[in-house]
Amino acid sequence: MSAVLVLLDRDGVLNQEREGYVKSPDELVLIPGAAEAVARLNRAGHKVAVCTNQSAVGRGIIDRAMLATIHAALEARLARAGASLDAIFFAADHPGRAGPRRKPGPGMLQEAMARFGARPAETVMIGDSLRDLEAATAAGCRRILVLTGHGDGHRAEGLPDSVQPVAIHADLAAAVAALLGDAS
Repeated sequence: MSAVLVLLDRDGVLNQEREGYVKSPDELVLIPGAAEAVARLNRAGHKVAVCTNQSAVGRGIIDRAMLATIHAALEARLARAGASLDAIFFAADHPGRAGPRRKPGPGMLQEAMARFGARPAETVMIGDSLRDLEAATAAGCRRILVLTGHGDGHRAEGLPDSVQPVAIHADLAAAVAALLGDAS
């Protein structure tokens, strides 16, 4: 399965899911192998963008400046592994006042595809939650669930037919290996 554009959720895919949100760069802990996986996508010529709900902003837990600082730290940590992101899209909405960009809405994914000129069939969303899969389904993108973050719990509960087909992999590194055609 090849893709022109690879969209990644942030928490639970690139960095460890944290109870109570990532509120500072110190709380951002990359999942082992995630940075190297992004570097592999970069070397293979794929555009890589993050599409992340960040309701900590909408809830008033952090402000947009702190979110920008966290994202700068994420990019710096990825760069140490030779990895880079082509864009970071985020929805800061409070879940109770969600707009169409907030997953499970497809807005962020559609915005990313428009920015990079990618068709849905050329785009894959890699996430750890049902809302990632629902957003990808609504946007017409292919779907990969990783078992890091909330992924294992969603798999255990069973994924609804409405988001199928979904490829399932242990983590981002395994998902990228499969995407690039070298999974064992």
